[in-house]
Amino acid sequence: MWFFSFPGKKLKIEEVARELFEFMKASPSDHYNIVIGTDSETHNANYDEFVTAIVIHRVGKGGRYFWRKTLLRKNKTLRERIYEEVDLSIEVAKILIGYLKKAKNFDFSFEIHLDVGVNGPTGAMIQEVIGMVKGFGFEVKTKPEAYGASNVADRYL
Repeated sequence: MWFFSFPGKKLKIEEVARELFEFMKASPSDHYNIVIGTDSETHNANYDEFVTAIVIHRVGKGGRYFWRKTLLRKNKTLRERIYEEVDLSIEVAKILIGYLKKAKNFDFSFEIHLDVGVNGPTGAMIQEVIGMVKGFGFEVKTKPEAYGASNVADRYL
């Protein structure tokens, strides 16, 4: 699984984890939010493009992010595309948390951000997808607090 960092360095997910550790080591007494979020867009009749972002935010002091693109065969409905966004975020979160469990000396929260909100076409399924994420033991945020999906991942679509 490969990710890119700004300005375009290609990293394996274990290298991303190492970058997160290095970022936290630079200021070990600060609190960090580590966020996974995915957004998507339909490009044509054949495929959907998904961008998954990993964000580390040193609260009050800036942050870094990494992203990856995934092209998948077009889903038939918005509901299916949202489920795929959630699945991609959970997949990355499960791998990344395995590395982050070694970060015992750092103060961080870990969240999955979903590109759904109570208003708009995704409102009817918000409780379903929140339940999917919580079922894996992860904290979850939705719009408008879901900046990992709706701002960072969206930037690379």
